[in-house]
Amino acid sequence: MSDAAVRPATVQDVAEIARIQRETWRAAYTAILGEHAVATLVGADLEGTWRETIGYPGTRVHLATEGNFTVGFCVAGRAPDSEVAAADGTLPADAAATGLVAALLVEPRWGRRGHAGRLLATAAAGLRADGAERGVAWVPQADHASLGFYRRAGWAPDGTVRTLDTGETMVREIRLTGTLDLALR
Repeated sequence: MSDAAVRPATVQDVAEIARIQRETWRAAYTAILGEHAVATLVGADLEGTWRETIGYPGTRVHLATEGNFTVGFCVAGRAPDSEVAAADGTLPADAAATGLVAALLVEPRWGRRGHAGRLLATAAAGLRADGAERGVAWVPQADHASLGFYRRAGWAPDGTVRTLDTGETMVREIRLTGTLDLALR
């Protein structure tokens, strides 16, 4: 394997991030989200969205690279109250110290090479530096690869679920939570 690394994203990376999102959703999420939802993404202004995300205060976007290739990305920051609240809307005692991994994608052809683990460990370190004590992530229940990845990292479902309507199908997501004390092995 070539040199693998994680680095902060810059606005010069938005085209690659958008490409990875489109390719990964096409390959891994069409069956989960539906063809229409994925086709809508292809036509969206993802580059503009990623430009805003990279510049958003308190948000960190990390890129995984292998050699000269950008192969994945992760977005993390403080978890909004709506992302950590219980189903009845109550907030846990540690809501202010909870980080959100909003997205973690590795292009499928680069999978199983440690990129997702490096991205999560880097995001966790950044969240800890910002004062977070634990993290949360939402994963479609049907995304067995991502669920398995987070479980191997020590994260587990906390019992909270939500359902998203893609206009074509209903997607049940599970909230996972876990430690930010992650280290690469």
